[in-house]
Amino acid sequence: MNDQRTLNLDRREWMSRSTLALGSVAVTAMSGGVGNASAIKGQEALHPQARAKRVIFLFMHGGPSHVDTFDYKPELAKHDGKDLPFELPPNISAKPKLMNGPWKFSKHGQSGLWVSDLLPEMAKIADSLCVIRSMHTRGQSHGQAVGMINTGSDNFVRPSVGAWLSYALGSGHPDLPAHVAIGPATAHGGPRNYGAAFLPALHQATAIGSNGKPGSGKIPYLNGSLEDDTLNRRFQLLQSMNHRHLSRSGPDREIEGAIAAVDLARRMRTAAPDVFDLERETQSTRHAYGIGEKATDQFGRSCLLARRLAEAGVRFITVSSGQVWDQHGNLKSGHQKNALATDRPVAALIEDLKQRGLWDDTLIVWGGEFGRTPVVQGSNGRDHNPQGFSVVLSGGGSKPGFAYGNTDEFGYYAREDRVHMHDLHATMLHLMGVDHTKLTYRYAGRDFRLTDVHGKVVDGVLA
Repeated sequence: MNDQRTLNLDRREWMSRSTLALGSVAVTAMSGGVGNASAIKGQEALHPQARAKRVIFLFMHGGPSHVDTFDYKPELAKHDGKDLPFELPPNISAKPKLMNGPWKFSKHGQSGLWVSDLLPEMAKIADSLCVIRSMHTRGQSHGQAVGMINTGSDNFVRPSVGAWLSYALGSGHPDLPAHVAIGPATAHGGPRNYGAAFLPALHQATAIGSNGKPGSGKIPYLNGSLEDDTLNRRFQLLQSMNHRHLSRSGPDREIEGAIAAVDLARRMRTAAPDVFDLERETQSTRHAYGIGEKATDQFGRSCLLARRLAEAGVRFITVSSGQVWDQHGNLKSGHQKNALATDRPVAALIEDLKQRGLWDDTLIVWGGEFGRTPVVQGSNGRDHNPQGFSVVLSGGGSKPGFAYGNTDEFGYYAREDRVHMHDLHATMLHLMGVDHTKLTYRYAGRDFRLTDVHGKVVDGVLA
């Protein structure tokens, strides 16, 4: 039904409202946001002592095989080619054969942590890693499981982990967003995985590049393509329309979030260009990350940018691999290519953080949305496995040189000290000084939280 009030709008008023809607969405999408006021401010006594100031989430999109990376299963080699001796999950009807992987496992470091030779650089820093080998999650498909690891929900639109931390803590820099997504995937939920959902709009991420590619590492409106006076006039026009709309509508979190985001976008013009300029790094640093080398250049740039953002005070940074670890066939060649692109930059990031005194209070999380089956798919691939897989932590109050939990003897199901995705999120928030049960947001008459009504802190991985 037509609204008579809308029909009576004159042309200028209609254009004003249209520009408001488009402009606020566009600038918010470009800039993300910074929460200068923390949601838990004044309630610090109710929350744990923070061990980490920031999180770098290294998202291995597609699901790397845990039984070929960090979860050593000698029974796979012993029973290679034989039937799995127990029942498969109810949604899988086949009875495939066990398949030993093509990579050898060895103990590394003083801790004796098992790592395969697929990841030689991460193996060298084994004493800096905390491997959770008993993860399990919801979602047999990528879309569901990607939603779980990024938002805590496999089927509803919910705020991302970074959005929750932005809402809880704000940014560590007054002129930078609290939440940045580097090279985020456009598939399997796309912007939903770094969005704010029903939280105020300023808490969604600033997205840099897409699908594993950080591009130039620059944001369009920060690259000097517009004269300062022209850009200032555009910001002023947009804010005047936003404030006028807010005065007419009354208090509105979405409009207020858009106003804060536009204001941040204006302030970022001073702070962001230096942070995003990788040329300020020494040649030796860029070389350590593999920048300039074909296999490692893209992910190396993403990881180095993540370190610079972390150093500047950005609270939550997601770095997407772009290399899709989804080898239903050609496991060896696919995983080898993905590991070659990511292994060296990940190790370089951790070592770089250590050298700069940032590792102790930076929580690094490495992992995909699920693992892969110990049984073969086709002739030489592995299927999705949300029933049991591994996630790696480093720094930020996690226990170094340590493996927590276990899957069964073949690596199919999480068996010992099981850790659900909600538990991982609860632990991440805990290390950041936030009690996941007390971080809530009222929406549609209900108090929502990242972990829904689930989740427990995994004390066993805390240093």
